[in-house]
Amino acid sequence: MSLLDLKGVDVTYGDVQVLWGVSLHVGEKEIVSVVGANAAGKSTILNVISGLIPCRNGRMRFIEKTINGLAPHDRVPLGLIQIPEGRKIFPYMSVMGNLEMGSFNVRARRLKNENLRKVFGLFPLLDQRKEQLARTLSGGEQQMLAIGRGLMAEPRLLMMDEPSLGLAPIVVKVIFETIKSIHLQGIAVLLVEQNVKQSLELSHRGYALENGRLVLEGTGAALLKDSHLRTAYLGL
Repeated sequence: MSLLDLKGVDVTYGDVQVLWGVSLHVGEKEIVSVVGANAAGKSTILNVISGLIPCRNGRMRFIEKTINGLAPHDRVPLGLIQIPEGRKIFPYMSVMGNLEMGSFNVRARRLKNENLRKVFGLFPLLDQRKEQLARTLSGGEQQMLAIGRGLMAEPRLLMMDEPSLGLAPIVVKVIFETIKSIHLQGIAVLLVEQNVKQSLELSHRGYALENGRLVLEGTGAALLKDSHLRTAYLGL
């Protein structure tokens, strides 16, 4: 079953078009990656799906429901959750306060205690530091908190924007292992990531984006063997 479908999506910033006819889909319990260079439009795809920027043309459907024009706060209760680039945690709130903000919508609120147990099972360190101010955590710990907050919202599709950005290699490994664990819980993941090799190795399918246009699509394994992608993004 297809969970998310985009058909012919165009996005403009003022008079400048940044996405051109983007069509992609994410199936139930799939991990799908969107890879590409800086400023290719990867984050824009996530932001238009979340409703943070408008779709000029095209159709977007989530769980068979058209979401064009739906406000961002009305998309969250459907299970459409984004973890933004740069984490965007609430720095002067406690770890627990940040996590509780994730369960703000009515659907997730009923499952708050159950989801807290899941998050603390995934990230025991957050349980140990739940009274600590979020701003005092390391970069990797803040990324764990951002992911935990997203999981508190009871996602059906978790959209992750550059989760490994600025993190040490050992922490990057933990983050990618966490994405695997989230997938094993039955949650679909749409991953935007500059770490092309690791993201495609993890993904069932992937898309390559260049200058706002999708230029390649295939399984993660097939894209890693593609000569254009290997030259453009892997330096091989």
